[in-house]
Amino acid sequence: MLVTMSDSEIRRFKIIQDVCDRRIRRSDAAEILNLSVRQVQRLMNRLREYGAAGLAHQARGRPSNHRYPSDNREMILKLVRDNYEDFSPTLAREKLIELHNLSISNETLRSWMIADGLWTPHARRKPGVYQPRYRRDCLGELIQIDGSHHDWFEGRSDKCCLLVFIDNATGRLMNLRFSETRVSV
Repeated sequence: MLVTMSDSEIRRFKIIQDVCDRRIRRSDAAEILNLSVRQVQRLMNRLREYGAAGLAHQARGRPSNHRYPSDNREMILKLVRDNYEDFSPTLAREKLIELHNLSISNETLRSWMIADGLWTPHARRKPGVYQPRYRRDCLGELIQIDGSHHDWFEGRSDKCCLLVFIDNATGRLMNLRFSETRVSV
């Protein structure tokens, strides 16, 4: 029988095998695996009784007990496709609850909409094309002002704001000024 194991289960198997072969102590294995000595003993017993398959997660390959029925999924996706195609998953969920009395978790609907191609996550969206704003031609034509609130004097004086005046044409600093910072309490 073929047993598929995750990396952490393989690591656990090797450590428990070392305990069974008396290369390391149960207390050391418990510390390495972040388990109690009793849990290490139980894993040793499972390894002896069932072999490596005893350490693999028993629910692997089985569908979840908390899954939605597949016909329910198709009905919800059809409603979203017909009525809420341009909605985000959160808003579509709110409308499904409000108008159709269908309760579904936000993450489940989001994953269904992504799998069905109804919604694209922000990370996968193509960035918008923006026209760059070119620098001005003449010195002094556009001055940009930026402020930085900070404890510039490291407690030797009150906190203040450094105002910086930057020329857009050259990028040159035109003026720097410290200004009082009003602290709202």
